[in-house]
Amino acid sequence: MSRQYYNLPPFTALAVFESAARHLSFKRAAAELGVTPGAVSKQIRVMEDELGTSLFVRLGAGVSLTTAGEDLYGVLSSTFAKTAEVIGTIKLGDRAKNVTVACTDAFAAFWLIPRMPDFWERFPQITVDHLISDDPREFRRAEVELRVRYGLGAWADETAELLLEETIYPVCGPGFARAHPRIDAKTLPDLPLLHVNWVDPGWASWDEVLRRAGIPHVANRGRRFGKFSVALQAAQADQGVAVGWHRLVRHLIKEQKLVRLTDLELPAPGGYYLTWNESRPLSPAAEVVRDWLREMSVRERKPGGGDILA
Repeated sequence: MSRQYYNLPPFTALAVFESAARHLSFKRAAAELGVTPGAVSKQIRVMEDELGTSLFVRLGAGVSLTTAGEDLYGVLSSTFAKTAEVIGTIKLGDRAKNVTVACTDAFAAFWLIPRMPDFWERFPQITVDHLISDDPREFRRAEVELRVRYGLGAWADETAELLLEETIYPVCGPGFARAHPRIDAKTLPDLPLLHVNWVDPGWASWDEVLRRAGIPHVANRGRRFGKFSVALQAAQADQGVAVGWHRLVRHLIKEQKLVRLTDLELPAPGGYYLTWNESRPLSPAAEVVRDWLREMSVRERKPGGGDILA
């Protein structure tokens, strides 16, 4: 058997481990594989017994990878991704011109999708599939070639280049601003603040914004939303004040659906990065998408470049 030739654990156990490591959940891996969580746990223990070391730390609310688990997952995820790419290319032949781009819901809704008509017009032969998720673990799925991430630019096994820097400031609806004409930055905590429960902790919250600005406040006071887009809808409906990410809200400000409230403005702790697997060559179609995204970011940085039709 080939696994014996390579001195590997059973292939089934490897596949189960990869799924559990990608989800950091035995339950979610079981759902993906169509088995029970108990079966997943059993396969993991088979691997751990064969390797003589633990691959996961069992926690009350889930699992995390040990150092050995991280090392094994890095190799397996890269290998599975390359295998999936080769198989997909074999199946599609010359028609292999699909590129999957992953990004958050906010970046997709307010930046990427409004610019996609330009790509469709110029490159009709390439199909772009969008994996939109606020859970960065989803970005490691095998079919993803390109990712637009918010953060500091360092992700394991990924090449990252800065697309756009970011600035954050308070925003609200025009009616809310008219109802609070004498508000300044120090009195922001007295207003209904619209919080977003970001899955990715890299995105700055109201608590971080106010702490960086040196403004005393009660942490997490206000209203909470599961998505940035919904928080902006609440802001437009004069329900409170949201943290505005300039690249994402500037068109709403231009359309007078939102206005800036107070003169508070901070550089965001991170930026938007374009990333891809450092050990997996991009397909020719993905290179076209990458170059187009670079072009869009250059256009964005020019004066007036944030206007989509500019």
